[in-house]
Order: sequence, then C-alpha cells, then structure tokens
Amino acid sequence: MRTFGVEEELLIADPSDGTPLALAADILDVAAQGVDATDDAASLKSEFKQEQIEVNSSPCRTAAELRAEIRAGRSLSDKAARTLGARVAALATPPVFHATPTAGNQRYTAMGAEFGLISREQLTCGFHVHVSIESPEEGVAVLDRMRHWLPVLLALSANSPFWMGTDTGFASYRTQIWNRWPTAGPMDVFGSADGYRNVLEALLGTGVPMDEGMIYFDARLSRGHPTVELRIADVCLYAEDALTLAVIARALVETSAAEWRRGEPPSSAMTQVIRMANWKASRFGINRELLHPLEQTPVAAPEVAGALLRHIRPALAKAGDLAAARAGVAAILRRGSGERLQRQAYARRKRLSDVVSAAIASTHQDGELSDAGLLTF
Repeated sequence: MRTFGVEEELLIADPSDGTPLALAADILDVAAQGVDATDDAASLKSEFKQEQIEVNSSPCRTAAELRAEIRAGRSLSDKAARTLGARVAALATPPVFHATPTAGNQRYTAMGAEFGLISREQLTCGFHVHVSIESPEEGVAVLDRMRHWLPVLLALSANSPFWMGTDTGFASYRTQIWNRWPTAGPMDVFGSADGYRNVLEALLGTGVPMDEGMIYFDARLSRGHPTVELRIADVCLYAEDALTLAVIARALVETSAAEWRRGEPPSSAMTQVIRMANWKASRFGINRELLHPLEQTPVAAPEVAGALLRHIRPALAKAGDLAAARAGVAAILRRGSGERLQRQAYARRKRLSDVVSAAIASTHQDGELSDAGLLTF
C-alpha cells in the first residue's frame, strides 16, 4: 500500500470582518508551547505569506488515519489562532484582501523583491497530496500518465470565487492567480527521470526560477521526500472533500504506475489542450462542462468525474477506498465544492464577512460520508 499525506494551506482571518491577519509566526509560537497535547500528530509551518499557515500530515496508510490527521491539523492551527483573536479558514483566496509585502524568511523576501506584484498578490491557499513512489523513474512515469486527469481534481476542489472583494465569475480564481508564476501549470511528457531532470536544469538555467522549489508544475517529484506531489487543487473547504481528493490522488498514482509497468504509453494529449482543461475547471468547477480527459471534448462534469472514478476503480478497491471515493464525489456533485457555499453565504446579505464566517464554520465541522450516492461510478 502506498503511503500518502497532505499539505493544507489555511487562511488566517479576523472572524469579525474577514480580513486576513499576518499572524503565522505568532501561531507557530503558540503551537510550539502546546495548545493541546492531543494534536501533536499535526505539523504546522509558515508559508509564502504570513496571512496563511500550512498544516502537514504525516505519511498515512489508510484513509481513516489521514482523516484524523486532517482534522487534527485544522484543530491545532485554529486553537492557536484563537488565542490571538483570529481563526483559520480553508479558503483558497481571501474574499477580503489587499496586496501585502512578503516576509517570513530570506528566500520569501528575495522572491518578493524579484517577482513584484505577482508575489505581493500571492495570498492563495492550495492543497498538495504526496503519494509514495519506489523510484524517480516510477515517479516520472506516473507524472507522464496522469497529467491529463489532473484538471478533474481542480474542478472537484474549486474553492476560490472571490478576489479583491469581487466575485470573479471563476470557481477557482486561485488557479488564475497561481498561473502567473512562470513555471506553473501542466507540462509535456518527460519520458524518463533523466528527461525530467533535463527540463528542470534547463528551466533553472534561465535564471527565472530562483531554485528548484519554484518549479510549480501541476504535479512534480518532491524535493525532500520519495513522493509524487500533486499540487493542482485548491485547499478544500470541507475536511471530507480533502480526504476524497487524497484517496483519488493515491489511486491515480497507483493506476498510472500500473500502466507504466504494463508498458502502456502516456496519453498523447497536448499540453496546450490540458491547459484548456485547467482553464475550464478553474472557470466552472463542477457546475458546467469539463474537458473529458480521454476525448478532450466538452462533457458534463458528473460524466467526467465518473470517468475518473472508473479509470482508478481497481486501485481504489485494492486500497479499500472505493466506497469513500464514490460517496465523496457524490457529495461534491450534490452540494457543490467550497465555491458554491461561498457564493450562497454572500447572496444572503451581500457581505463578504459572511463568506469568511461560513467558511470558518465549514472548515471545522465534523462529517462522515455516506455510502449512498452515485455508486455506479
């Protein structure tokens, strides 16, 4: 069984008006003092902006283990924030926001100076899933074979309709903000571990990315762990959606590795078309048509989600995650991803602070998935 874990970037906000608060360093100090010994499985770290905090799980083998760690991480960070008069919310962009300087460490400060407004406006929160691999060669083979499926994960996670106080019309506007970075987005087939390294060396040789950490592909080999890191998703508003995305990601990695072992070639999907699939997922989420990963033509979102689940069904069943994945996708299709709750919260009184309040509540609610739903996937 492949181990898997997640990184969740969470927004630190004033619960009264929704304003982001630059308290990451203070939250880390409070957490280090031990706000709750029962939460010690979660690991917190600062991120690119002081208005966000990153929660890291440990490597897990089962969905039940990962569910517990996701909830523990959200709880730990929120308990620390509360002692400072703040809360944390799983919002991929802040509804209320003005560009801020970047601080926290020397690398982030240097990035802020080099990339100007891109860095000042880069208060976005993503969701990264790490899945273990046996070797870099296997990892690159996985990257090559799952690249055309990744836009579906973006659509299922979409959680960022508001930016600078405005409804952008996008389900995931974080994707549009994030893709300003010069290395972000889908990549061509690498072919081998050497091919992957050659691409990285060529990009770094341009002097545009400051280091390998700025290689922001939709999925990449992790620098510090023997994992593939899927980076395309918004942070999920609901903890259960985060778990759903994670079990799907693990199954997608296992399915892609199995294809490689059988000698099946990567998809011939053009990178430019995958970029269009990303755009449609960013624009509409699950609310309209997506590009079908196999046909590369517009198809209703539920049908595309069903195609993904059918593609990874053997791997989900092997891991014992099939029922959870089906129920999780059914829940997202039924109630919507985080973007729908945000818009519903705003529609009631036209107050962005209500969006943040609703998001705070949803970030920390407990919930179990039912096996009922679209079980024909």
